[in-house]
Amino acid sequence: MSDPSKASVPADSVAGRSEFALIEAITRRLPQGPEVVIAPGDDAAVVLVDRTPTVVTTDVLVAGVHFRTDWSGPDDIGHRAAAASLADLVAMGADPVALVVAVVAPRDTDSAWVLRLADGLRDEAAVVGASIVGGDLSSGDQLTVAVTAVGELGGRPPVLRSGARVGDQVAVAGRLGWAEAGLAVLTKGFRSPRALVDAYRRPEVPYEAGLSASTSGAHAMCDVSDGLLADLAHVASSSAVTIDVESAALEIAEPIASVAAAYGSDPLAWILGGGHDHAFIATFDADLPLPSGFDRIGVVAEPLPTPDGDRDASPEVTVDGQPWAGSSGHSHFG
Repeated sequence: MSDPSKASVPADSVAGRSEFALIEAITRRLPQGPEVVIAPGDDAAVVLVDRTPTVVTTDVLVAGVHFRTDWSGPDDIGHRAAAASLADLVAMGADPVALVVAVVAPRDTDSAWVLRLADGLRDEAAVVGASIVGGDLSSGDQLTVAVTAVGELGGRPPVLRSGARVGDQVAVAGRLGWAEAGLAVLTKGFRSPRALVDAYRRPEVPYEAGLSASTSGAHAMCDVSDGLLADLAHVASSSAVTIDVESAALEIAEPIASVAAAYGSDPLAWILGGGHDHAFIATFDADLPLPSGFDRIGVVAEPLPTPDGDRDASPEVTVDGQPWAGSSGHSHFG
């Protein structure tokens, strides 16, 4: 049965087309100057500033879309907002340097709430030694936090989504499915298990592991913000390969297994399609020892053939050699 709410959405509206298709259509309209080293399409852009490669990215969190103030405190939201952009820098192999933050708040927002938000932003930035160097504050109907992050490569080449090679092992650092399970708990109106709820409220980003990957031979890397399969699809598409995930290699932690059993849900669906945790996925030579914090979860293969035998121009991600029937991740317009 079709969803009547989606049927009423005009095809030419932002909700009527996929988020990534719209992003692609926008970027095709944006010419790039000679100072652009890495154009739109990766976790972050790389531009030359006084001939020095500088990594820059931005993320926006909107109340009711990315967070709810009855579920998360202002310091939690600050941590999440900073982590979203900092993880993108690290996924490029960059050392974070600074954040610029813009906040839009309704006029009746308690000023103490905004100060606690700033505390959360500051404390997450401090984890990687970055500073908050400015921003903007305005009033508006919807509480919004936008973070722009700047990083440096220290003479190293950036780690791109396009570097995966056939035969590479695929590895992950960080937790998968914890935040998605926590979101399921909160949606049901509960506040426990606390470990899962806290994982949704405030991600534990494995920054150190991500940075070590860039100095340990990672061919490609990506931050898992939308979902493991969705973000692996970015790597597969950019690298013109297929990525196969081995489900037996994915850890189903006890809290996730317990909540899934209680709710009649498939824990693997949260692990494969859940976002918010900001783990890092990377590909490495098959015979290379993985850096600390990374675990092997799959392999990079040739693009799958189409029914007529030709190589597919649209690479994909499979699970145990088969297409995944469930959700692969989040869409902001879905």
